[in-house]
Formats: sequence, C-alpha cells, structure tokens
Amino acid sequence: MKVQIHESAELPTSALVFSNDLLNYCKANTCGNYNKSWTCPPACESIEEQKQKIFSYEKLIVFTTKHNTEDSFDYDSIEKGRKLHTSLTIKIKEQLPDALVYGAGNCPVCVKCAFPSPCSFPQKKICSIEAAGINVTELSKTAGIAYNNGPNTVTFFSIIFCQKQTHLKEMDL
Repeated sequence: MKVQIHESAELPTSALVFSNDLLNYCKANTCGNYNKSWTCPPACESIEEQKQKIFSYEKLIVFTTKHNTEDSFDYDSIEKGRKLHTSLTIKIKEQLPDALVYGAGNCPVCVKCAFPSPCSFPQKKICSIEAAGINVTELSKTAGIAYNNGPNTVTFFSIIFCQKQTHLKEMDL
C-alpha cells in the first residue's frame, strides 16, 4: 500500500520550538526505547548537540501522513500507519542524501537496533523528532498543519532539514 503526504510546509529552522520536558517522557520510557537505541536517549546526542546540528540548516520541510483507525485503541492500524509513514520518510531521505531527517518514533532502519554495539548504518539512521526536543504540537501550529485530523485517525510527522530548495512534489514518491 502506498502512502501519500497529507500536509507539508516549509519553514525557517529558527521557527522551531524546543522543550527539554520531552526528555522526561523519554526517561519514563513511554515508548519503550529508552536506552535501547542509538537514536533515542540517552544514547543519542543531547538536545543541545542536536540543536547545534539542526541550526546548521537554514530551513526545514515538515510533512505528515494521515491514517484511518477503527478507534483510538486500534493499535494494529496505528502501527501499520507508522510503518507506512516511516517507509515514506526513508524514501525521501534516500533522495536527499545531504539532508538531516527526523521521523516518527524510533529509528526504522534496522529490525532490531545494534545498540549497545556500534550503529550498523549511521548514514541511514533516522532520529526521533521528540528525542531532539522538538515540540511537534508547536511545530504543527507554526506550520499551519493539523496535529489531530479528527476521530478515528492518527497523524505522523517527519522533518527534513535542508540547505537547498527542495520540493516534495517533484520527488519520486
């Protein structure tokens, strides 16, 4: 099944809002990946280190995918949507080798992260937006993109940081 971009926007990187509070969710192991992945805390770069890397890029493109669910507890549909979103994020990253890409949840490149052994594919890894301390709720407001697309849906976000003019519509997606 092919997934399409639901909404997207281009913003200056300076428009991002960061929150160190997001690290508390990571430390509480809300998603189950704390200290289990190179792209999640505490193994990933600190928020400050990630900010430094992020701010070396002038602009960003944020995009979402929207997926229908039976209800808000339909884990299978939510997980299927995340996988489809992630496959699209990977496809975009492959076409933009010089871009810095952040996605929804833990890194999708390996079935099981090599952590604590060295990362098997450091050039391909995709870090979590939240692990960078980026407040997705504020990002959606600034970008004019819906954070919630209504009942029985789930929306996933990814961010592409780039230096040159990039148009997602011109890509082979």
